[in-house]
Amino acid sequence: MSEIVRVAARGDGMTADGRHAALAAPGDTLTEAGAVVPGPHHQTPPCRHFPKCGGCQLQHLDDESYADFVTDRIASALDAQGLAAPIRAPLVSPPRTRRRATLHAEAKGGVTLGFAEESSHAIVDMRECHILAPELFALVAPLRKLLAQLGLKRRADVHLTLADQGADILVTRLPAEGLAAADRIVDFCQQHRVARFAVDDGLGPETRWEPEPVTITLGGLPVPLPHASFLQATCEGEAALVAAVIEAVGTPATTADLFSGLGTFALALPGKVYAAEGARDAQAALKAAAHRVQRPVFVEHRDLYRRPLTVAELDRFGAVILDPPRSGAREQTDALAGCQVPVIAYVSCNPSSFARDAKIMCEGGWRIDWVQPVGQFRWSTHVELAARFSR
Repeated sequence: MSEIVRVAARGDGMTADGRHAALAAPGDTLTEAGAVVPGPHHQTPPCRHFPKCGGCQLQHLDDESYADFVTDRIASALDAQGLAAPIRAPLVSPPRTRRRATLHAEAKGGVTLGFAEESSHAIVDMRECHILAPELFALVAPLRKLLAQLGLKRRADVHLTLADQGADILVTRLPAEGLAAADRIVDFCQQHRVARFAVDDGLGPETRWEPEPVTITLGGLPVPLPHASFLQATCEGEAALVAAVIEAVGTPATTADLFSGLGTFALALPGKVYAAEGARDAQAALKAAAHRVQRPVFVEHRDLYRRPLTVAELDRFGAVILDPPRSGAREQTDALAGCQVPVIAYVSCNPSSFARDAKIMCEGGWRIDWVQPVGQFRWSTHVELAARFSR
């Protein structure tokens, strides 16, 4: 018999001699036959859909072992690149706080609506959820009924976001044509206090209900919210990342916010901010919000993969923030490694690509002062972080 000593990146338990076991927690015992004997950190999963549902992979871990997993994901990624850094205690979002999610729907003897099964395209028909905000989960059953009424034929994606005005819903591959469909959508939105309802049958989102412009508050400002746009998964996670970034950069006179999105960091910063973003809808939303209150944020539409900032451009700033997609910022990192900016705050949703970029930075003379892990996707193997780099 062997003891499970850690949880690997994909969520399976590992023994010291390298044996793997699904749904095992640190402290569990793995028998010679491969059976898992629960230990002190193995809790009863709260949701009936676990582990079939792909929305969670780690509900069998207690809070202590889940926090250790978040930390270990980052430490292991850094170690793989020959790096080490001070890693702070992780900040984990509470249950039922996810404010955005993409569910899937299909019609097979009635509409099935929920997350996909783990490593499968099959859909788990969601009847409870311990990660979605209650306001969003309350819409699942009514949406199931509405999609049936609208005659759902093809597999559809249902994007849910909790905006300032309420739930924002976008359904793909749903024609919903005709007066009867329009009436059903309006009745649904009025009954359930939906902020916006849109459909996309392949030609782009078409809004069917939006009594007032939908916004999301960032840095104390209401920002126009484009359809299905990127947003930090929880308010708690956003607050943790913003606080870490502000701590990292201090109060520079000028800051570059790269991959700025809707302005999660740009609108929370002091001084003048240059914000570069490749998505036109997000760039336009941030520009409009900053202009409305004359906030000193200069927003540029710029693809940082094809046209990263040069060393000369970077050297004009007192600090740089970057929050790239999961693939990281490899194209931008070379210039960052060679620039003379006093401090860089790197926000990442992928410890592996972060560690790859961090190695380039460290080889260029930078050091990692600290890493703040953030677990927004509770009970998931998805880990985020904010790190401070200085010369």
